[in-house]
Amino acid sequence: MGAYLFVHFKEKTSPDGEQVYFGVSRDGFKWEALNSGQPVLWAYYGDKGVRDHTITYCRHTGKYVILATDLSLSYGMRSEYQHSWPNIRRHGSKYLAKWESSDLVNWTEQTLVKMADEEYGCVWAPDIIYDRANDDYVVHWSSTHVSDGYSEHGIYYSRTRDFIDFSAPELLFKRADGVGVIDSAIYEENGRYYMFLKSSREPAGVMLYASDRLTGDYEPMLTPQQLLKTDDLGRYEGPTAVKTEEGKWLLFVDYFGVKGAQQGYRPYVSESLESPDFRFADGEFSFPYRFKHGTVINISDEEFFRLKACCWEEPDRR
Repeated sequence: MGAYLFVHFKEKTSPDGEQVYFGVSRDGFKWEALNSGQPVLWAYYGDKGVRDHTITYCRHTGKYVILATDLSLSYGMRSEYQHSWPNIRRHGSKYLAKWESSDLVNWTEQTLVKMADEEYGCVWAPDIIYDRANDDYVVHWSSTHVSDGYSEHGIYYSRTRDFIDFSAPELLFKRADGVGVIDSAIYEENGRYYMFLKSSREPAGVMLYASDRLTGDYEPMLTPQQLLKTDDLGRYEGPTAVKTEEGKWLLFVDYFGVKGAQQGYRPYVSESLESPDFRFADGEFSFPYRFKHGTVINISDEEFFRLKACCWEEPDRR
């Protein structure tokens, strides 16, 4: 039958929120938290907090890999970054946090992998897609860059086969009019690539682009209004999607238009990406709490029951 794993964080003003949480589902619609809703993994290095998680299975190493933004608002926003998002965008971490596992239960301790140099701002919101043509993985993320004075985000990428060695960053996508974009998520359907991302303005919100090549060029396909068909479009970000065994596409979009626990993912469903018609499907989904910016992957029955049976130890935070 198969199942689904959601790797994510919680939006909290305490350090435990910006850690690694797992949720599982048998059908992609009804979700339950693992580990009693507590973090499965903790960040001890870098900013000591992580956000914007992504996960994939690496066919070359036989391991699952989690990558995440090395950023803690609980710690760094108050101290290193002086409560300033512009400071984070320009001076934030050039590293991504990483964990690896052969079975989704036993994970390595956190490590940090350097993705960019000082020509880039913060390395933000990574995502991963396997490139069949090159038999490697494209890790893509959002950053500002020295070329425009670190003013607007673009989408950059690096290639890897083992998540140890990475190629030098290259530009994957920038809007022709220079408007900033963040939170890219790329999926393949019938040999064509579809990229969800958030545009900062004109229009603001989550958009859909398409390309015949994984690394572009990408052309606009749906505006935020055409995609989500709702108000407050500028307050949606962090899209992630997964294809069900029945062939439907489930799109989760992170809503931050309210404070506190009501923030989190809102679900949409479409029959395809090639002819997308996403409908809001909140009544068909259930979440134990509002998940924040993460990634969903397909897992096997065996992996589902193994995860359900596991209880991770609470770390010693002294």
